[in-house]
Amino acid sequence: MQAPAITKYGFRIRTRVGLVLDKLMIHGRDHEEAQRKLRQMYRDCEILECTAHHGSVRTPVNATYDDVLRMISR
Repeated sequence: MQAPAITKYGFRIRTRVGLVLDKLMIHGRDHEEAQRKLRQMYRDCEILECTAHHGSVRTPVNATYDDVLRMISR
């Protein structure tokens, strides 16, 4: 079984108090899901920029603990 395609989205935002945050990385199946997750963490923020980072590494759905450790140690 193939793992679902997850894309990492990079956001640059301005918080509701005016602080600008760069390089916030959020995983999502699509832009809307990543933006929804972002707005859960930073309510009333202004999105200044969003970029998609497509990764080529996919984790098997039924990965074991040893599989994950091997991926991290590479």
